[in-house]
Amino acid sequence: MSEGAVRTSSVTFVILAVVVFTLFCYTDIGLQMAVVPLFVREKLGFSSAMAGFAVSVQYLATFASRIGAGKRIDTGGPKRVVLMGLSTGILSGLLLVAASLLVSWPLLSLLFVLAGRIALGVAESWVATAVIVWNIRRAGVSKTAQVISWNGVCSYGGIALGAPIATMIYHSVYLPVVGGFAGVGLLSAVLMGVGIPLALRQPAVAPLAAGKQPSFFTVLGLVLPYGLALAAGSVGFGAISALLALYFADQNWSGAAFALALFGLTFVLTRFVFTTQIAKHGGNSVAIVSLFVEALGLFVLAFGHSAAWADAGAALTGAGFSLVFPALGVGAVAQTGPENKGAAIGAFSVCLDIAIGISGPLLGLMIPLWGYGAVFQAAALVSLVGVVLCVLLKKQTRLAR
Repeated sequence: MSEGAVRTSSVTFVILAVVVFTLFCYTDIGLQMAVVPLFVREKLGFSSAMAGFAVSVQYLATFASRIGAGKRIDTGGPKRVVLMGLSTGILSGLLLVAASLLVSWPLLSLLFVLAGRIALGVAESWVATAVIVWNIRRAGVSKTAQVISWNGVCSYGGIALGAPIATMIYHSVYLPVVGGFAGVGLLSAVLMGVGIPLALRQPAVAPLAAGKQPSFFTVLGLVLPYGLALAAGSVGFGAISALLALYFADQNWSGAAFALALFGLTFVLTRFVFTTQIAKHGGNSVAIVSLFVEALGLFVLAFGHSAAWADAGAALTGAGFSLVFPALGVGAVAQTGPENKGAAIGAFSVCLDIAIGISGPLLGLMIPLWGYGAVFQAAALVSLVGVVLCVLLKKQTRLAR
């Protein structure tokens, strides 16, 4: 299928045929996100900081593998990289199953958990980045915002779908064979396995002919102004993904999975309703509003002292974070030529990976000193720093014209 040749009426169907692999990948992430910190702290007996690290190490692995993912996509084609990512996701689930069988040896079990999380981080990097490039090539560069938006819908829709399912399986007493942490790992492996035959059926796009590829750090320098603003907005997501379940447990509240589902639901609904505002008002303007709403949600989490307030804060944070990536991503991708879209998306996404990867353990270290409220206050303040960065980007863009 030639780039840019897709009619508007069929663009959505073209995108959905491939973005479903992002849905599979992030449903896996949602499955693990909801139960990994509980397993590490409650079953293995490690600290909240280690539980947060067990979540965040996935994003560190995503960062490390993202450096080579973009170049691999640009030179070898996105379909191949998607298949590699799905296969690595199967390995992740199987490692969690092994960890569940080693509870009597906590340190060994933790090592298997961390290995599984690292494998899922690599899978996320390869699948999510390759799907975006695959769809840009299939639907056309002019549809970049739509492609990124659908990728985000499936990303956080998958998290919202996976979290409650994992909680049900983890706490089930009626599934002695496929329940508990082993059941979550098994479902993770099966789901990624289902994606492989579906990916094989989709037509590949040939790698674009190109001369010498720019280095990763050259591309990173081009997209860094947008990436820093993205990183500021990603700290709030890092706080929620790594520590929200522990916050609910610390307060003896039920419904952490519901709060995570609310985050995903408002994220998806905001993408559906407001994505067109990026084209109407510009990515920087949309990012300013989005980061402000995210900060508001994090402040609600910090100062609201009930499960209902925490639910409201998670919902607001999801709505705010929803458009940060596509709003800033359109500008980031525009900094390179068509033959380097994979590298641009990879470099831009690295900023998200680093922010999420370091925010979980660093914020976790704050908990014994100042409590969970301080964690969400700090994340809110970083989001406001992102607002300032986007204001500066908007002024710079206006001057460049």
